[in-house]
Amino acid sequence: MDLMAALDQPVCLAPGERGLIPTGVAIALPAGWEAQVRPRSGLALRHGLTVLNSPGTIDADYRGELKVILINLGADPVSVEPGQRIAQLVVAPVTPVEWCESDTLPESARGTAGFGSTDDINQES
Repeated sequence: MDLMAALDQPVCLAPGERGLIPTGVAIALPAGWEAQVRPRSGLALRHGLTVLNSPGTIDADYRGELKVILINLGADPVSVEPGQRIAQLVVAPVTPVEWCESDTLPESARGTAGFGSTDDINQES
């Protein structure tokens, strides 16, 4: 779902500036679920406006107003208008994990290779 800015007046974000924008929405998620706040692609493309901690996680036990940390990564000031769609909210189940400590890990084709290494593996095939 889209999250909208619950503002009384516009908020201007200068280049590099961030702001906490209220949405006027509070939710009660069931245990075992989370909500993720994600950027809107149009705002990112047109204005360089994005969600700073994307995706922002909302835990099932949180009951306060949802607020979105927006940052202007563009070259020009951006005005966030009252009622403007500023982010998206995705609700999903949380997969429970049971950790098992180990001194070794199973081998894989990638191994310990870092960023961009999967492209090298795919080109060799």
